[in-house]
Formats: sequence, structure tokens, C-alpha cells
Amino acid sequence: MKFLKKTLKIIIIFFGLLIAVLYVTDTDYLIKAVRTIYMKGHTTAFLEDYKEFDNQPIDVATPQPWPNHANYNSAKETETLNELNKQSGTVAYVIIKNDSIWFENYYDGFNEDSKSNSFSMAKSYVSGLMQKAIQDGYIKNLDQPVCDFLPVFCDGKAAKMTVGDLSSMSSGTNWDEAYYSPLSITTRAYFDDDLAKVMNGLKMETNPGQSFKYASGDTQMLAMVIEKASGKKIYDYFEESFWKPLGAENTTLWQVDSEDHDLVKAYCCIASNAKDFARYGKLFKNHGKWNGKQILDSAFVAKSVKPRFSDGQMYGYGWWIATHANKNIFYMRGHLGQLVIVIPEDDLIVVRLGHTIAKAEGDAHSSDFYTFIDEACEMLEK
Repeated sequence: MKFLKKTLKIIIIFFGLLIAVLYVTDTDYLIKAVRTIYMKGHTTAFLEDYKEFDNQPIDVATPQPWPNHANYNSAKETETLNELNKQSGTVAYVIIKNDSIWFENYYDGFNEDSKSNSFSMAKSYVSGLMQKAIQDGYIKNLDQPVCDFLPVFCDGKAAKMTVGDLSSMSSGTNWDEAYYSPLSITTRAYFDDDLAKVMNGLKMETNPGQSFKYASGDTQMLAMVIEKASGKKIYDYFEESFWKPLGAENTTLWQVDSEDHDLVKAYCCIASNAKDFARYGKLFKNHGKWNGKQILDSAFVAKSVKPRFSDGQMYGYGWWIATHANKNIFYMRGHLGQLVIVIPEDDLIVVRLGHTIAKAEGDAHSSDFYTFIDEACEMLEK
């Protein structure tokens, strides 16, 4: 008994000292990481982790349900698709043809209304909100300096950084996009309860606007610029600009760093479902127009889905870009394989949500990404 008491005492002292060290070294965000992710058996953020964080609700207005295609669910998944869905943990697979639901299926206990984390698909929305802020007169243009809104980025190389640089992933900061390292700024940003403080600590690494470097911090800064310029919270601006006008059917959630600071994790973390995510893909497929109303400037939409830099052929302004089977494709992409794929030539949108995906290969696109497209096309041809 004495041995057990002594052991327990040592354990309590050890963890007490460990927690003290975390606070002293400003790494106490790791406590939240352990509680919300690691103790639940995960090594990184997961699909339903939004339940573990503070969120702000995004309301709907008048829902506009997707119509079902005349051939709705007349086909079944191919053998290849079935196998990939099982291996990768797909929870939703939806094919939208001519703006109608041609096929939909849900797996692993999920259904058409189930919420899951968008992860970086949120970046596409934030880029669109930047353009909306330009149209609304809050931001002058893509070339307006970030310094006009965030004074901490007014010195040296940072003074040259523009809002367009943030949208096209070319800020030049020292952001480290490392998802699995507990000490990376990406991990800190995900769990820290004062995200603005984290962002304001970024340093310049290269001149901005010169080349592509994928950095979630760019989108986070862009959201902070939009909030400063508009005087509106990003989640409110998102609701009035896109969620309600595009006829979303389900109230959604957007994670914030904490109740006290109330800053959205703009680079990620909108909890919604496949068919509501797909609406934004439809908006860009239709050149920024929704039900006859021009929501976003068509010139910006066209600019968004073309590469800005020669070393960034896979990325435009908030959208990933690919060419497959001689067709131009643009898509929203999130951690673990969240995909809203738009193939304008075929008037086709493919949505896949799930637990994992194969790593991106030499051309920066996952092999699974191509398979999800190919199998959708094979199903359509049957």
C-alpha cells in the first residue's frame, strides 16, 4: 500500500511539473491536443473533432434542396470504388450531374445530413469572401497591402505583402505546414486559444508575391484582414454572403479558437455535409452566378482557377487545379481527403468526404483523387 501511495505521489508530481513546464515554455496548447485528439486514439485532427472545440453556428435562410436527376441512383459503385471507399474510410460520395443529384451514398454510420470537418476546403470559401469584400468596397483590390489592416506586418519584406498574396499562398512567411508534429505552428494554431497571437508572431522568410508555398497561415491572415476591413466576424460574413444565398439546407458550425477570442480557424474547420459543401463548387462552375444572380465577379472566378505562379501550377486563388483525361479540373481540398471536385466541361461535381486518402504524388494530387474521378465517370457511362 505504501508503495502504491508513493508511486501515485510521484506520478502526480511528475504531471504537475510537466504541466508547469508546458505553461512556462508557452506550449500549454499541447494539453488541449492530448485531451481532444491523442487521448481519443487519433494522431491528427479527425472528421468529427469539431465536437471537441468551440464553434459558431452558421444559419440557413430558405433551403434550396438539390433536385434529383432523372437517373438518380440508377447505378452502383464500381468494384474499384467500393474497395477504395472501404480502404480509405469514405463517409460520403456524391455525383452531381447538370446540377442534379445523380448518385449519392453514405457510409460508416454517416447520412446526408451528417456533419464532418471540411478542414482546408474552408480556404476556398475565405478566398471568395476576400473577393466579396472587394465587391462590397471593404478592400480596394488584390494588390492592397496587408499592412493596411494588420500593422504587425508593416516592416521590411512584410510591407510588400498583399491580400492577393495571401489568397494565392505566396506570403513569404516562415509558416511550417506540418500536421503531425506537435511543436509545429500548424499544430499550435489548431489548439491554441489565442490564434491572433500565434499569427502575429510570424516572420518573413522570403519576399512575398514571388512563388507558391502552401501555408494555412496565409488563409488565417486573410480572414483577419477581411474582419478588420469589413468590421464583421468571418462567420457572419460567410453566412450572409454564401451560406444563406446558396440555399444551404443545414445549419453548420465554424470552429473558433476560444469563446474569449472568438477568431475562426479560417484555414479549416467548417462542419457540414457533402451536398451543402457542393453548392460552392456549383457557384464557381457557373462563373459566380447562382439562380440568375451574380454572387461573385466572373473575372475573379476565372482567375481563381488558374495558376498564378509557374511553380504553383496546381493552385490558383483558394482553389486546387488539375488536368485529367484532357479536362481542366478545379477542386476544394481538405486534410484526410475532403474533396469537392468540379469538371466544368462535363457539368459535373464529385464530392468525397472521408477518414483518409493516399498522399499526394509527384504532381501534387493524390492518386485517390484521380480514382474518385475515374470511377464517377465509369458509373456515368454505364
